[in-house]
Amino acid sequence: MAKHGKKYKESVVKLEKSRKYSLEEGVSLVKEASYVKFDETVELAMRLGVDPKHSDQMIRGAVSLPHGTGKTIRVAVFAKGEKEKEALDAGADFVGAEDLVEKIQKENWLDFDAAVATPDMMAHVGKIGRVLGPRGLMPNPKIGTVTFDVGKAVTDLKGGRVDFRTEKSGVIHLGVGKVSFEAPQLKDNVLAVLDTVLKLKPSSAKGTYLKSIYVSSTMGPGIEIDPVQAQSLVKEGV
Repeated sequence: MAKHGKKYKESVVKLEKSRKYSLEEGVSLVKEASYVKFDETVELAMRLGVDPKHSDQMIRGAVSLPHGTGKTIRVAVFAKGEKEKEALDAGADFVGAEDLVEKIQKENWLDFDAAVATPDMMAHVGKIGRVLGPRGLMPNPKIGTVTFDVGKAVTDLKGGRVDFRTEKSGVIHLGVGKVSFEAPQLKDNVLAVLDTVLKLKPSSAKGTYLKSIYVSSTMGPGIEIDPVQAQSLVKEGV
C-alpha cells in the first residue's frame, strides 16, 4: 500500500470523512487541497451502473469543455489534397497520408495527443490500429474524428474537446481543467461532461446509472461529490 507524504496528509485533513460534497464545494476544495508547485490537472472520475462487457452498455463519447482543458493539444491528421490544407489552416500540428502512417509504423512515432482522419484514409490508418488503439489515439467516427470536416474536428480538439469511454469497471475518468482555473470554470466543465454522460445512458442499464462522482487534482486526495445534487444542477442548466 502506497504511503502518503506529510503535505498530502495535511490536505486530507481539510476533508470531512464520509461526506458527499456539493459540486461547488468540491471544485473549491480541489483548489484548496493542492499542495504542489506545478499546475495540476483536475480529474473527474464517475462510476456508472453499466456493464461494459455488453457492447450496448459501453459508454463512449466526446464533449467540448466550455473553458478548455488548460493543455496544449497536439493534433495529427491523416488526409491528403485539399483536406490536408484544410487541416493545416485549422491549426493541425502534423498532417500526412501514407507517409504519416509509415512514420508511425517504422519509427513508433507518437508525438501527438489526438488524431483525425478522413474516411478515405482509414484503410491505411487501420494498419496501425494496434499501435494507436491502446493509447486512445485511433480515429473513430462515433466521436467525430473520422470525418471529411477535418477543419472543425481540429478546431474542436484544440479548443478543449475531450473523448471518454468506460473502463472495465464501469468508470469514466478524464481531465476537466487545471488547478489554476477559477472554481466556476471547473464547475462548468464538470457539468458539461455530466450532461453528455447522462444523455448517453443506455436503455438496457438498470438501477442507478450515476453511482458516484469524485474530483481530485493530480497529486491530491479524491473528493466525493453528491451525484444527486450534481444531476439536479445539470437538469436546471446551472
